[in-house]
Amino acid sequence: MAKPWDIDDELWVRVNPMLPVHRPGKRRPVPLDDRKCLQSILFVLYTGINWKHLPPELGFGSGITCWRRFRRA
Repeated sequence: MAKPWDIDDELWVRVNPMLPVHRPGKRRPVPLDDRKCLQSILFVLYTGINWKHLPPELGFGSGITCWRRFRRA
């Protein structure tokens, strides 16, 4: 059974064109993968967990980075 924050390939094809283009910054030239970042945003919204407590073992990247992308979108 899929988790509510998982994005399958079919959904990703539909959602990806709607996301804002991310420009790499000076401190982080390689941006966090858009799909993983969106999954982290969905995880936080679904669970209600604080951004800074996003578990790194889920592979979503930094919660603060994801929060910035969420805020910017």
